[in-house]
Amino acid sequence: MSEPTSGTGDEVLVEVEDGVAVITINRPRAKNAVNGVVARGIAAALDELEERKDVSAYVLTGAGGTFCAGMDLKGFLSGDFPVVEGRGFGGIAEAPPAKPIVAAVEGYALAGGFELALACDIIVASEEAKFGLPEPKRGLVAGAGGVMRLPRRIPYHLAMEIALTGDHFPASRLYEAGLVNHVTPAGEALAKALELAKRIAANAPLALAATKRVIVESADWSLDEMFKKQGEIINPVFGSKDAMEGAAAFAEKRAPQWKGE
Repeated sequence: MSEPTSGTGDEVLVEVEDGVAVITINRPRAKNAVNGVVARGIAAALDELEERKDVSAYVLTGAGGTFCAGMDLKGFLSGDFPVVEGRGFGGIAEAPPAKPIVAAVEGYALAGGFELALACDIIVASEEAKFGLPEPKRGLVAGAGGVMRLPRRIPYHLAMEIALTGDHFPASRLYEAGLVNHVTPAGEALAKALELAKRIAANAPLALAATKRVIVESADWSLDEMFKKQGEIINPVFGSKDAMEGAAAFAEKRAPQWKGE
């Protein structure tokens, strides 16, 4: 692996391998609860990594066998709000990256931790992982995307049960609902997430970014405008050097050499 990306501090670690940046929340003693330092660290990492041509995909995970137990409530009481202007909670919830991102979940993904996972494009979870939005139990609301994203991803009544009870739900239940892509044995979520991210990163970066953008944005497009709006995003890809390289590599039976141009 390469040296960690600069500017993230010890509470957010970043390493790059084979086109994939692994972003790790590194507060295991606090179950990786998100404070202001973590939020700013994730935002700083994404700001840098989005510009790097040697990175085409991300994995977001937590150290010490837990993904993220949510907002640091002790910090919240002292006025430390883990929100970054323009990016929202955790430095990602309101403005996920343009490049694909996979969540690797071990242990708890609760409250803001669940919302971080919901900000990702793919979720890999261990069989021991637990998900939940316990904010109502604390007099709060899952305002970092939880109550908005969840009913768009799973059936309405299940989303209501998760959001209103505040209970924990196993990865197996959310796999059945289609929210979790893969369930792994305990301790193997990161390995599976890395495998997926590397398969994604092997593809052309401009095509990846355009594909993700269309999937994300097209939910609000009308039938009359959807192909026009899609064309505005994908047409530049068809005229790119990478599109020519992809066709040439296929014809010549060799691996393509992408340049992101």
